[in-house]
Amino acid sequence: MNFEIVDNIMNISLDSTLTLALAGILLLVGYSVKKQVNALNKYCIPAPVIGGFIFMFITFIGHKTGAFKFNFENTFQSTFMLAFFTTVGLGASISLLKKGGKLLFIYWLCCGAVSTIQNTIGIGVSKITGLEPPYALLSSAISMVGGHGAALAYGNTFKEMGYEIAPLVGAAAATFGLISGVMIGGPLGRRLIEKNNLKPDNSENFDTSVENINASSEEKLSPLDIIKNVVVILICMAIGSLVSKQIGKVIKMDFPTYVGAMFIAVIVRNVNEKAKFYKFDYPLVDGIGDVMLNLYLSLALMTLKLWELSDLFGGVMIVLACQIIFMVLVAYFVIFRILGSNYDAAVMCAGLCGHGLGATPSAIVNMTAINEKYGMSRKAMMIVPIVGAFLVDIIYQPVTIWFIKTFVQGFVAK
Repeated sequence: MNFEIVDNIMNISLDSTLTLALAGILLLVGYSVKKQVNALNKYCIPAPVIGGFIFMFITFIGHKTGAFKFNFENTFQSTFMLAFFTTVGLGASISLLKKGGKLLFIYWLCCGAVSTIQNTIGIGVSKITGLEPPYALLSSAISMVGGHGAALAYGNTFKEMGYEIAPLVGAAAATFGLISGVMIGGPLGRRLIEKNNLKPDNSENFDTSVENINASSEEKLSPLDIIKNVVVILICMAIGSLVSKQIGKVIKMDFPTYVGAMFIAVIVRNVNEKAKFYKFDYPLVDGIGDVMLNLYLSLALMTLKLWELSDLFGGVMIVLACQIIFMVLVAYFVIFRILGSNYDAAVMCAGLCGHGLGATPSAIVNMTAINEKYGMSRKAMMIVPIVGAFLVDIIYQPVTIWFIKTFVQGFVAK
């Protein structure tokens, strides 16, 4: 750590190890605060977001008073991001599609269509308000469907293209979406149930083995098994990065490395299910992914500059308001009917509002609240997390890349 006064401002410089350590401390602070504040638990605000925003306000105070500023050597952030999305890909088993049945496929397509329209709304509003397309897209499916991880990943890509505050816009939009998704999901589901006098279906006509596909084998892993799982993650990261670079050359734009890594991981997971090259353990991989995501978010958020968002806040808020209105209308009047206009459909619409505006945990919170009051929907509790966690990425990621290629590339300063 180095302290130096430059232009009467105390500059606090941290190397990569100290930066990572501070991110870890902020992560623990976030968990502690979340535990103490019920509202943060209720709206499923991630702990690294809490810790990161607290530190952002500290740096904001330093900026406004001119008393101090932090300089970070942020070496590990991109690696952690890549590792997290690789673990997401390794959780994507084709067996889930087969066992989920027709309803899973229909819900999946609905979510894909919703994400496409979200991007269309963002670009449409940007044309009217003059908001630059990258910030409009960061307020659309990237943050609404992809959550904080995708928002910051794409935000960093946009930053490299010349849009300096893109990561901050993405983080703010994702946080707003998380809160909104929980606030509207439960009431919408309850409204559908009570208006249509719906009751849960307790028949046993749904394949309950869906939930067992990624369950733990309960077998103790040897040290070599653990090493193999970790090495596969690293290999998928490496190959995926190379694939992304080649795709970027073909489409002549920066292509997010994590997208390539995620899809390579999907291929590896499903090939391994047949070939059994190694003993894959989903709980282990998922746990690694959780650590990587939390550290990545903490690193990303603590280094953002809150004061740089003020000039864009109006346009971004218009896009976000339109996204919420769209989600309420499409879930209530369209998706509910497509899914069958029954109790399961109502619960799934509540879940859609959660992960369509925020994240999969938000969807589970919405559906759990309804299930506790009106009865269990097994179909919703199995299908929505599967689609929200990774299947929707298969549709929204390529579509988002197309939107970036079509509407953003021409705006990059030459």
